[in-house]
Amino acid sequence: MLTIALFGTSADPPTIGHLAILRELSQQFDRVAVWASDNPFKSHQARLEHRTEMLRLLISESDFSQQNVQVFPELSSSRTLMTVERAKERWHDAEFTLVIGADLVKQLPQWFRVEDLLKQVKLLVVSRPGYIVVRDDLKRLKQMGAKVTIAHFKSPDVSSTAYREQGNTEGVTPQIQDYIDREQLYGCHARREKLPIH
Repeated sequence: MLTIALFGTSADPPTIGHLAILRELSQQFDRVAVWASDNPFKSHQARLEHRTEMLRLLISESDFSQQNVQVFPELSSSRTLMTVERAKERWHDAEFTLVIGADLVKQLPQWFRVEDLLKQVKLLVVSRPGYIVVRDDLKRLKQMGAKVTIAHFKSPDVSSTAYREQGNTEGVTPQIQDYIDREQLYGCHARREKLPIH
């Protein structure tokens, strides 16, 4: 049976942390379906189409040996259940694993029709710097029917938030930074802060 990792992310902007996760997933699954999403629990600074394009750039500039990672914008929905339904229409008879960051474990029980969602996918929880998965939160998910695995890999200690709020550019690739500058996203603050002031 085809195994598919479903990895929706805010990607605001995508970082080398996202890239590290995609590399790991590409080794573990037959296919990795990626999309930029609007999380109803977050506010987003860049429009969805920009975040989707940045994900495409991130993947295109990387050397995925398996060639099994691809952006599928048509999977994007603010309701993950809808995303899974679209994935099932595209790939019949596949086994789906929903990949989420550790920061979403506590939030997940509030998602739209979460019990229906958990019947259709396995969960893979990826660690995120600054977030600890609480045993009681996992227990609650399992009581709701979740089949949960904690990923054994860790992503680099970078974040989209650090880029947006502190101008920390070490987490984005040069190609992503060029796109941000060209499209004048995030007020281009990160690049300007590094330029000398005359």
